[in-house]
Amino acid sequence: GFPEGISGEDLLRLGRQQAERYGTEFAHDEIVALEYDAQGFTLQGQDGRYYTRRLLLATGLTHMPPEIPEVRTCLGRSLFFCKDCDGYRVQGGRIGIVGRNNEAVKYALAMLFYSPTVVIFTNGQQIIWDKAHAAWVEEYKIPVNDEPVTEVDHKDGEIHSVSLKNERRIAIDYLFATRGDLSHSHLARSGGAKLNAQGEIEVDEDMRTSVAGMYAAGCVTPANCQMIIAAGQGATAAQAIIRDLLEEDLRTHSLRRYREIQMQYARTEPEVLE
Repeated sequence: GFPEGISGEDLLRLGRQQAERYGTEFAHDEIVALEYDAQGFTLQGQDGRYYTRRLLLATGLTHMPPEIPEVRTCLGRSLFFCKDCDGYRVQGGRIGIVGRNNEAVKYALAMLFYSPTVVIFTNGQQIIWDKAHAAWVEEYKIPVNDEPVTEVDHKDGEIHSVSLKNERRIAIDYLFATRGDLSHSHLARSGGAKLNAQGEIEVDEDMRTSVAGMYAAGCVTPANCQMIIAAGQGATAAQAIIRDLLEEDLRTHSLRRYREIQMQYARTEPEVLE
């Protein structure tokens, strides 16, 4: 829907404006603690305390950049984390993969569709990819540099080369990091939700967590980390929450109290037209 492209910041700004049209309220606060009981959830913020019957967590994750001096300056310009999101934009460039595991090898192999010049930097770490991946490295002639990277030469975040501890300097245009992600799932954990081995919140097809009334969407779940996927999960969770709240109102007869007010103050039957 954005043929000219759109930045993440602009997309979020427009989404917020759209939500405000429907009366959405925003609290500029950091939630530091979560409590859960039969009545719902209590969220303790830096500036306030909030109560809710249902809770949707969309706290995301942080990609972990490689431990290389100056490399953070290149984030989003020439340092990337997702081969699926950013592989196309680096085609034809000299591509370096920073990592030492199976994922690093898979990134390197996938990048061959975009460039003939692909190299792996283990940054001085011991290789832990398995025999099958080692065989692919050999089969597809992927160069591997096991020396620590001591410096990234860049201009305004655009990488030109990386320097190794053995004083070799390798011409590189782009780096992809495979160090891993830090899921911001501490609130879910404190509320009793089940996490997987990677620290992501486990959810079902309706984005429900293992805690009744708690939902999660986006990159804090095991889903691929893309905005359009996160938005779709949010919509799925919203519909499930609406259904859940209605079913609860029917069980507790809360809807009947609402209906009684309607019956007292509003027309509840349409006019009969002759």
